[in-house]
Amino acid sequence: MPGGTKNILLRLDPELAERLQTVAEVEGRSVSDVAREAIAALVEQRRSDKHFAGLLEENIARHERALRFLREDDES
Repeated sequence: MPGGTKNILLRLDPELAERLQTVAEVEGRSVSDVAREAIAALVEQRRSDKHFAGLLEENIARHERALRFLREDDES
């Protein structure tokens, strides 16, 4: 979604929500800004995680098999 944002509902347990709010207040930032930064860091970390890469490849292979199966049903 270039140039825009997407709203996401995020459910947190009360203790974590309070800690997030505290971090945001101490840094003089919004909760959304702190959460965006944390999520971006996690996503970037996963990009270089070998275990995650393996899971991603398994997921891709599973979806490819499912798509081939569906295509075969169409050809019957």
